[in-house]
Amino acid sequence: MMLKPGDIILTKVQYTDTFDIKIRPALVLFEELDNVVVAGITSNLKMQGVSLTKKEGAVKDSVIKLNYIFTISKTMISKVLFHLNQKKKQFVYNELSKRLKLLQ
Repeated sequence: MMLKPGDIILTKVQYTDTFDIKIRPALVLFEELDNVVVAGITSNLKMQGVSLTKKEGAVKDSVIKLNYIFTISKTMISKVLFHLNQKKKQFVYNELSKRLKLLQ
């Protein structure tokens, strides 16, 4: 499976407060040596992040949680659902860049 930045995938995700695993959507940020860095996606619209709409391909209106970035093994991915358009990818990049500039 070839992954590209901007792919929305279905993957196994471990909850942060338990050892339970659930299948969840995520945004591929990049892949290196079969490790995939992703941002979690939630349908809880009260969460902060970048909106993702049904018009863009989501099953339901959702939020890309840029405060929930983690690494998964490529083997944990079930499938690619769709790919973000260039405008949305640029918006995500800009939002991530703002947060990373705080490291300076």
